[in-house]
Amino acid sequence: MLFRFSNLIVNICALAIGLMFLPVQLTQAAGDAERGAKLADTCKGCHAVDTYNNVYPTYHVPKIGGQNADYLVSALTLYRDGLREHPTMVAQAASLSDQDIQDISAYLASAVEVAEPATQGAAPEAAQVCAACHGQAGISPIPTNPNLAGQHKDYLKQALQQYKAGERKGPNAIAMQATLTTVDDEDLAAIAAFYAAQEGLGPL
Repeated sequence: MLFRFSNLIVNICALAIGLMFLPVQLTQAAGDAERGAKLADTCKGCHAVDTYNNVYPTYHVPKIGGQNADYLVSALTLYRDGLREHPTMVAQAASLSDQDIQDISAYLASAVEVAEPATQGAAPEAAQVCAACHGQAGISPIPTNPNLAGQHKDYLKQALQQYKAGERKGPNAIAMQATLTTVDDEDLAAIAAFYAAQEGLGPL
């Protein structure tokens, strides 16, 4: 009886986890990168300039060339639906259809060739909690998770702080917050610096 009850609990947990990720899985489809390249012209005003900064707070606009397409679909959908806050991104994404988002994401993912690189430098101990979902060198083995390798250090630190504070929304926000709860600001900065030093993402 105890064995059956244990199996039931495991099955319920597995179902709950599956349902939690269902909205993301439903958005996954092959986009048209050629069409996406035309739609993404407005993205280049900020994301093609490697030195371009967001202000208040100030940090580099993230590199999105070579980012995982499925992650980009999720992020753009969150911006379009007003579930992730950033005035410029919400305005840019507001008129996009699901297909537009698919096509733009396909183009952005293909704009920079990203492969699993050799790790540059020793990973800080705090970064070990990131490796399972984001890869040892920041190239994620999970398509719905973002690649971190080569991303701007200040952007990564800003995103990590937002996740820790529960201010950043997304399918993995709860897991990210739980993971980062005990990570102090010094370790957050070390994690950001390590992934920023890796080869990976690039400007459009």
